[in-house]
Amino acid sequence: MVDRVERSGLQVARVLAEFIEQQALPGTGHEAETFWAGVAEIFARYVPENVMLLATRDAIQAQLDDWHEARRGQPIDQTEYQAFLREIGYLAGEPAPFTIGTDAVDDEIARTAGPQLVVPSLNARFLLNAANARWGSLYDALYGTDALPGNAKPGGYDPERGAQVIAQARAFLDQSLPGWEAALDGGSHPLLVGRRGDSLLFRHNGLHVELLVDRDHPIGSDDPQGLADVILESALTTIVDLEDSIAAVDADDKVAAYANWLGVLRGDLEDMFEKNGRMMTRRLNPDRDYAAPDGSRFALPGRSLLFVRNVGHLMTTPAVILPDGSEAPEGILDAIVTSLCGLHDLKGLGRFRNSRAGSIYIVKPKMHGPEEAAFTNRLFDAVEDLLGLARHTIKVGVMDEERRTSANLAACIHAVKERIVFINTGFLDRTGDEIHTSMQAGPMIPKGEMKTSAWIKAYEDRNVRIGLACGLSGKAQIGKGMWAAPDKMADMLQQKIGHPKSGANTAWVPSPTAATLHALHYHQVDVFAVQEALKGEAPPSLDALLTIPLALGRNWTEEEVRRELDNNAQGILGYVVRWIDQGVGCSKVPDINDVGLMEDRATLRISSQAIANWLLHGVCTAEQVDAALLRMAAKVDAQNAGDPLYRPMASDPQGSIAFQAARALVFEGVTQPNGYTEPLLHRFRAEVKRRS
Repeated sequence: MVDRVERSGLQVARVLAEFIEQQALPGTGHEAETFWAGVAEIFARYVPENVMLLATRDAIQAQLDDWHEARRGQPIDQTEYQAFLREIGYLAGEPAPFTIGTDAVDDEIARTAGPQLVVPSLNARFLLNAANARWGSLYDALYGTDALPGNAKPGGYDPERGAQVIAQARAFLDQSLPGWEAALDGGSHPLLVGRRGDSLLFRHNGLHVELLVDRDHPIGSDDPQGLADVILESALTTIVDLEDSIAAVDADDKVAAYANWLGVLRGDLEDMFEKNGRMMTRRLNPDRDYAAPDGSRFALPGRSLLFVRNVGHLMTTPAVILPDGSEAPEGILDAIVTSLCGLHDLKGLGRFRNSRAGSIYIVKPKMHGPEEAAFTNRLFDAVEDLLGLARHTIKVGVMDEERRTSANLAACIHAVKERIVFINTGFLDRTGDEIHTSMQAGPMIPKGEMKTSAWIKAYEDRNVRIGLACGLSGKAQIGKGMWAAPDKMADMLQQKIGHPKSGANTAWVPSPTAATLHALHYHQVDVFAVQEALKGEAPPSLDALLTIPLALGRNWTEEEVRRELDNNAQGILGYVVRWIDQGVGCSKVPDINDVGLMEDRATLRISSQAIANWLLHGVCTAEQVDAALLRMAAKVDAQNAGDPLYRPMASDPQGSIAFQAARALVFEGVTQPNGYTEPLLHRFRAEVKRRS
């Protein structure tokens, strides 16, 4: 039983009440009694609307299912289809041309282009590493990854590999900072902006590059100019995630996530861990002090600018029980508590400042259309009133990851036009919703073919062009999604330059090392010049965006079906077993070819929906799916054999809660709301916690 206390008619888990009253409220100027009364008022006002919006989702999906069932196997006429979508409210009217009015936005978001990290809030070490990834060693990133051909020889420093790294780093400097050697020898340089001791700071395409000069350093002592390292400004921004990358199913989980968010804002979050037999303590980096060419002093942030990603509108949490006995919507609780934590930054209560512009940055995921965006806007109004904040202090990032949002993106931006600071495409969640929205239309193409389908190119291009048309350039981020393979840096360097070339001024990376390497792309591409050239270009049509990726009339071989089932089943099991048994919401999970991929719930959504779709339309049978799950359970068990906390599945699939959760995600996939995985994951994870 959860230990609860009564607060203004709400039954609040004691652990949450104590966190708010003993850690989050002190210093903010708000008294507990008044605060809880305001919280209760927000729930009373906004829960009914939240419920109504979810009912609208269900009603629209039911109408879509009926429409597609009646036309199954027939080509879809776009004129007829779009008329139907307007009739049921799926497509909203386009707003008249407008420009967003967001102000008080930090430069890292509005006026600088660079990488963005997403980090699970429940892992303090990862969170600190991400926050500290504002600056990264190019030498280390090149030396320790496959970004350069070959590998370092084991047994200490490899001079041959080191020479390869230094040559590549110098080639980067020659391209981005031509004439840099002269500055090291005491000459001037147009991009030189500061010094720190003998080290020099340059600024190119808005990003800083520090040349670390140390003739006593093992590397610098052998360098003609004493160059010991090249330090790149890397992860300009980081999203502290309370959503897809964590497993938070109860009040204890929520409080742990909130406490880490508060700790990183206050600057007192620490994590101790063992490394090479020694205990280490990770803390936030301080700011970096420099002398300008005119002798004046200035500082640059030592840490990434932090967003926090709240939960969407769907889930509820047992952390707060409402007067009618129901659980509180988790997204409403997140808005209140994460903003309360943000007050500590705005009031300067901690060691460092996050937003120097005086804003709180919240990413809101999984919204379906402009009505839901408008609801978020009003909710943030209410939270600002509760906390005594000026209107639009709380900024919003809109994840463009649901089909109804993509199709109505301008209207969604318009609904939050005075506080929006971010739009971002999310290929995997977007594909999951693509499948579920048109689940009844017919069998979908395999997952691997989705990236080359007509709708995905329209989706990515529309996101940039609509964002530019709405005036986001210079005021907000236009972002792109994750590079999921942290060990494939050579491939990332070759491919991810496409994101800045597309006009996106940020894109997600899976690690601090990847952030440093991806930063090279923003030196190669002047993103704001690209945006200027793209302004005025019409976005791709709705016809392209709404082309459903069906595989009608395709004859599948038994081997094709088996391969696709195995691929999806392995991905589902590899992720779910850690989520359910260990509460790990994001980690590097080996795929079917033993390549480590950063997996979160978005990857799970697409894989489970893909199999559910094929089951529904008879491309595969239930027996084939169960056989694939059992085969892949054995593979996943083998891949995790070295983990002492791992619980094998294949030897007792009926007794494995994780295996049963994975199976439910597939066999109940058609009936899950919008194909989301959270309801089933939460149910099975809660069961594991109850038994432990």
